[in-house]
Amino acid sequence: MAKRMIIMLIAVTVVLGLVFGFQVFKAHIIKKVMASLANPPQTVSTIVAEYSEWQPATAAVGSLRAVDGANLSLEVPGIVSQIDFKSGDDVQTGQVLLRLRADDDIAKLHALQATAALAQITYDRDLKQFAAHAVSRATLDNDVATLKNDQAQVEAQQAIVAQKILRAPFAGHIGIRQVDLGQYLAAGTQVVTLQALDPLYADFYLPQQALAHLKVGQTVTVQVDTYPGQNFTGQISAINPQVDPSSRNVQLRATLANLDHRLLPGMFATLDIDTGAKQRLVTLPQTAIAYNPYGDTVYVVVDKGGKNAMGQPNLIAQQTFVTTGATRGDQVAVLNGIKAGDVIVSAGQIKLHNDIPVLINNSVQPLNDPHPKVPNQ
Repeated sequence: MAKRMIIMLIAVTVVLGLVFGFQVFKAHIIKKVMASLANPPQTVSTIVAEYSEWQPATAAVGSLRAVDGANLSLEVPGIVSQIDFKSGDDVQTGQVLLRLRADDDIAKLHALQATAALAQITYDRDLKQFAAHAVSRATLDNDVATLKNDQAQVEAQQAIVAQKILRAPFAGHIGIRQVDLGQYLAAGTQVVTLQALDPLYADFYLPQQALAHLKVGQTVTVQVDTYPGQNFTGQISAINPQVDPSSRNVQLRATLANLDHRLLPGMFATLDIDTGAKQRLVTLPQTAIAYNPYGDTVYVVVDKGGKNAMGQPNLIAQQTFVTTGATRGDQVAVLNGIKAGDVIVSAGQIKLHNDIPVLINNSVQPLNDPHPKVPNQ
């Protein structure tokens, strides 16, 4: 009986030992597998933080307008009798553009001129007779009054005839004709637009805080979406002496040359105004920054030395808070948090956390152009 009990206890002990050993072995394997799955290397692209020249600038939007521009019309009604321009012509100051029928007005002018001429003859004759004491001073005074009245009526009628003629008030480029020969025009009807295309003004608004960095003569770079990637250079020519009390913005005007007439009044424009001296700042692609309510961060790639299980450099990503500055194109200036030479994750941050192993693949890089251009369509 004792022998049987000993054999049974030994058997139970062996079975329990096997079960316990299997559980320990299984837990070890599971732990090892979970450890290998906890931080699998993540593939990211990287960029080396570098210093670059940074020109502080203020951006604005505005509209182009002509130095002189007007929609031409006549202040009197009438029927168009003559058109002396073609759509798209360049005209000079004072050039006749259009005439209204003025036969009656011209005839009346001739009659008034004849009356004035007769009044002049009467005055000249009575002046000689007054010298000979043949007429009274009252007669001569009456002749003077009559002559001046007739001459004033001639001038008034000449003004009426002149109002039937449309002349270019300044030199410029004529637009598309809006009237036809023989058409009756009411007073104020638009005939054509006239725009002086060189130079042009660019009017824009900036917050009052920008006034500390602005002055007349500063260089302005203008872009319009009609010509993607092309810059037009001008200078600030005027700053409004009053800030708009409702928006706290101030109006500014830049003047830019337009010799080839490529720019037209009314175009929407974006403007960049250089403010202050150039600076050397660490720059990164904007895709490298993770913007968060609690602070902006980047991932810095750190080499821990040695090789990983795949035989590649043992690299990890460490999250770092940074202070960002202004942006330009695809780039952002980093004021604090990293230094030139740091290797920064530029794409793939969404799958990272602190101290996670990473693999670098820079075959595809995000855009990092300070002055990106829109590709031609």
